Parts: sequence; C-alpha cells; structure tokens
Amino acid sequence: MASEKFDIGLVQMRCTPQPEENLARAAQHVREAARLGAKVICLPELFLTQYFCQREDTALFDLAEPVPGPTTQYFSALARELKVVLELSLFERRAPGLYHNTAVILGEDGDIHGIYRKMHIPDDPLYYEKYYFTPGDLGFQSFDLAVGNVGTLVCWDQWYPEGARLTALQGANVIFYPTAIGWHPAEKAEWGTAQYEAWFTIQRSHAIANGVYVGAVNRVGHETGNIRGNEVPGAGLEFWGGSFIADPFGRILAQASHDKEEILVATVDPKLQEEVRRNWPFLRDRRIDAYAGITQRFGR
Repeated sequence: MASEKFDIGLVQMRCTPQPEENLARAAQHVREAARLGAKVICLPELFLTQYFCQREDTALFDLAEPVPGPTTQYFSALARELKVVLELSLFERRAPGLYHNTAVILGEDGDIHGIYRKMHIPDDPLYYEKYYFTPGDLGFQSFDLAVGNVGTLVCWDQWYPEGARLTALQGANVIFYPTAIGWHPAEKAEWGTAQYEAWFTIQRSHAIANGVYVGAVNRVGHETGNIRGNEVPGAGLEFWGGSFIADPFGRILAQASHDKEEILVATVDPKLQEEVRRNWPFLRDRRIDAYAGITQRFGR
C-alpha cells in the first residue's frame, strides 16, 4: 500500500451527440484537472457519446472499439504529456459480437496498466445495457500503480457491497465509480431526491465499510441518446451529476452540483486510511468463517 499522499480528480461533464467533440472536451477537462494537481483522473461512464443504451439498435454496436484502440492511443499520449494516471470508460469491442463496458487504466507512461470489465449489467427502462454488454470476466480488481493502489467498478456495480469489498481486499486506496445515472423526467418530482440520496448513501457506505476513499463521477445534462442526430423518441433521461469524493469514514471531501460541468479534486492520504482502519477495524473483525452463504442466490 502506498504511503504518500496523492490527489485524485473527477471530471463531471456533459456529453453531446458528436463523439469527436466529447473526445476533445474530455481531454480539455483532463488538462484542467491536471493543472489543479490531480495525479489520477477519472472520466464518467461511456463519456464519448450520449448514453446510447436508451434503445436497442444493432447499428450502435459500431460505436464500440478495441482495447487498445483509437481512444486509448489518444489518451495515452495525453497521460504521458501530463504525467498523470487516467481512467477511461469505453464501449469495448472484444471480438465480433462480443462487447463489454470497460474501464481502462492508463499509467503516467501512457501504457495500459489495467482493464476492468463491468460485472453487473442492468436492464431497466432506458437502461438497456444487457442488450449491448457481456458481463465482465476479469473479476474484481485493484491496480498497484506508482502513485497508489487504484480500484475501479462501473455504475451499476456501485449498488453491490460485494464488489466494493473484494476490490478493497486487494489493497485499494481508492475505488472509482465512473457512472451514467439519471432521472426519468416524469419521476423526478416524486422520486428524484430519494433516488439520488440512495445512490449517494450506498457509495458512502462502501467507503466506510471498507476504509477506502471513494470517487463517484457522473455526467450531467438531458439526453435522448442522440448519436450524430439519431435520437430516441420520448422524454429521455436527466443525468443528475452530483459527483463526489468521500474519505475512508465517509466524510465528503468534494461534491458537485446536479446540473453543471465541474472538476473535483481531493487528496488521498494512506496514513489517514490506516488511522481510520485502526479505530474502526472492520477488516479485522470480519467473520470469514461464516460467510459461505454469500455465494447463494437467496436463502437455502
């Protein structure tokens, strides 16, 4: 486990119908986060496009790309230039007909230091991800980089304490959650506050239960899944932003608004992480002899 402090950055951004524009704007935001001192910078889930999973359309598989591929090559050069670690969330084309929702970790040298494939895949109205993404087969991982140990999970993974626990047990100082989550406009008035607070609370709980920093980064803006002028009829989704960084006891170090592009930067301090774990020794007191039932779907 790293012993030196390091700063992390989250890029909360809007996504336009033009992937090329999103690429350029993401790079601009990364530069700003680096200027503010961030050494590990995370972008939102599938930031290259509007959230296309609002419909099922075979033509949209053409948005996928290999890893390594054009986007990793582009950001590899930027990581080397700025001497930062970048986390990119991409639509990965692994093989013909086989696609993943994938997080790629680029080191300060520009090389790929880790790949995580989203494990939990949702299927809800306007979140039709099971149509596009094969569940990850690399397991829950953490990547020991020069700056520190970085874990990542992706969006729907954030509701599962098992994923956070298994990532933390591999030595993570911080767990990132690149995200694309928002309100159905017709539900916002009645359910909007409760939905956001549930999302916020569950991820703070992962920080507390595991004694890790958590960085949750979302997009903002109203989207209809518009890809180069081809959009979904209907009300679309209002992405609720609200990105935040929590420390190992769940204290909020930085938090973004619901409707603006923002860059959050906070310091990860491994010494504080150890101090919290000494005083709240959840890992020490785990009953690993009694958890066999966790592998059951339900009951007996």
